[in-house]
Amino acid sequence: MPLFFMQEVATGEVYPYLWLFLLSKKDGIIMMVCTALSISKMLGGNTVFEEITFEINEGDRVGIVGRNGSGKTTLFKLLAGVERPDEGDIHYKKGTTIGYLAQIPEYKGTARDVLNDAFSDLENLADRMKKLEAEMAKGANEKVITEYGHVLDEYSRRGGYETDSKVKTVANGLGISHLLDTAFSQLSGGEQTKVCLGLILLKEPDLLLLDEPTNHLDIDAVEWLEEFLRAYKGTVLIVSHDRYFLDEVVTKVMDLEDGELTIYVGSYSYFVQKKEEVLLAEFQAFQEQQKKIKKMKEAIKRLREWANQANPPNAALHKRARNMERALERMNKVKRPILERRKMGLEFDMANRSGKDVITFENVTAGFTSKPLLKNVDWSIRYPERVAIVGKNGSGKTTLLKVLLGQHEPADGKVVQGSSLKVGYLSQHVFEDREDARVIDVYRETAKVAEGDARHELSRFLFYGYSVFSKLSSLSGGEKMRLRLAQLMSKDINLLVLDEPTNHLDIDSREVLEDAIERFPGTIICVSHDRYLLNKCFPITYWLQEGKLYHYLESYSQARVKHIEMLSENQSDLKEGKGSKEYKEPEQKTPVKKAATIEEEVEQIEEGLYNLEDKLLRTSDHKELETLYREKEKMEEKRNELYELLQGEVE
Repeated sequence: MPLFFMQEVATGEVYPYLWLFLLSKKDGIIMMVCTALSISKMLGGNTVFEEITFEINEGDRVGIVGRNGSGKTTLFKLLAGVERPDEGDIHYKKGTTIGYLAQIPEYKGTARDVLNDAFSDLENLADRMKKLEAEMAKGANEKVITEYGHVLDEYSRRGGYETDSKVKTVANGLGISHLLDTAFSQLSGGEQTKVCLGLILLKEPDLLLLDEPTNHLDIDAVEWLEEFLRAYKGTVLIVSHDRYFLDEVVTKVMDLEDGELTIYVGSYSYFVQKKEEVLLAEFQAFQEQQKKIKKMKEAIKRLREWANQANPPNAALHKRARNMERALERMNKVKRPILERRKMGLEFDMANRSGKDVITFENVTAGFTSKPLLKNVDWSIRYPERVAIVGKNGSGKTTLLKVLLGQHEPADGKVVQGSSLKVGYLSQHVFEDREDARVIDVYRETAKVAEGDARHELSRFLFYGYSVFSKLSSLSGGEKMRLRLAQLMSKDINLLVLDEPTNHLDIDSREVLEDAIERFPGTIICVSHDRYLLNKCFPITYWLQEGKLYHYLESYSQARVKHIEMLSENQSDLKEGKGSKEYKEPEQKTPVKKAATIEEEVEQIEEGLYNLEDKLLRTSDHKELETLYREKEKMEEKRNELYELLQGEVE
């Protein structure tokens, strides 16, 4: 199976549900790209989902979410045509092309050759043009000239002269420009995945299926992909655990849970809020029905008692009791909703705190001899700070952690560890050399407990029954990460060093990890591209770029704005011959002047909100409503932040 394929649906099959392809719309027609009708699938004797029905429209940006094992990837394979549903049918609009990321194929040639493969049809047209040009050079021929004109028009219409520009844009966006002239076979697995992601993006299928597309991408590449997908002309379906990414891209969420599919039209944040409201409403309906059922059962019992106490027994009362019993049997029972799912239990222990100074870098240079990744870095971490380290892939984040942990000696300078320091390290590459070891044995190496206690403790990390005796080679990436977290929890640590801790974890496990991080009383240093995690848990951000470490007293999103401003100022200074400068906090304005500026900005936002609300009242276009609503939420959030700032200035 290739990593991607482009499938064209050539049959325009007519079936009783053809009307689903067209829906009336105020300003035109909504076209259905795909319709699934009562599809069911079983794997290994277990039902993955049963009789689910949904439709996907042209231009939809759909996020498919659910716990690990809920069937998201299985659904993708059905939509891609890799597998067939056991029951039901999936229909596509005639001529629909489908692009799907699956597994890594073998490619000959360089990464550039792989990306250029997206334009193989255009290359055929270019070859035909060259042959026609050669014929015309021998002498004018009206038939050849006419054909050449048609081929040239087709080549231009399909963007034949823009292919180099498109390849460059995608390569720059995904951060693979430096790999273009490298043989594909010599790239790492992550690099090959990025190249193949670039290939499928360049092919521009009508229906694009992306399974965890942000894996292996740094933050810059993820943000570029967000912009690319928002502007994408086709339809996009995404399976991802990256909540920030989903929030930025999707306009519809499909929630797979317990074999059922529920669709929410809106952003990921809207889905989270709405799902909670729906669950609470369902639980309330369940409770009300249970009260009604209890009363009916009590009434049936009383009627029978009264009927039996009569002499002779009262047949009419027995009949009433039986009728009520039948009504109870016919009642459509409300299923009890599960408000709290079983989640990983995580709590990091700290018996003794470290000294005030945790880690200190003094003029540290490290990395390659010819091109150091760290250049004269001075850095100090103090108890109990929560620090995020961000930067592009290859900027030196892993080198920084290795130097910090003493796994890599700096070429120059020194690293000083504070007193009473006990370090717990979570690497993104867990158990790479332990494939034959068993889960329970690996856990007991750090936990030092009896087998029975180990099995009980591992159940908190969702390892049940005989799964504790599984070999590590059989575990998924998320299961390996949970096992490593279990090990860390069994240790007494006061410095937690995390390298991409949310990789492979589903959303539920990520939320548990975030809660554990917030409760941990020690110091935490984290390298991650999970912006949701960074914004929620890490109020201090260090940006590693070109060997320098830039310090911001904000979480990622605010630090990003300041970092871009700083780079822009440095670029301007370089043009003016002033040289670059380190980032400094801007001078504070006087309270009166700052308050006046904030009030002016609030007035502008209020005016913008008024105009937005007017547009919301006047439009009935669903997509426009969703866009306007998201914009309104952002403006209201900004207004509330400004009100808080204004209150602070007044005080």
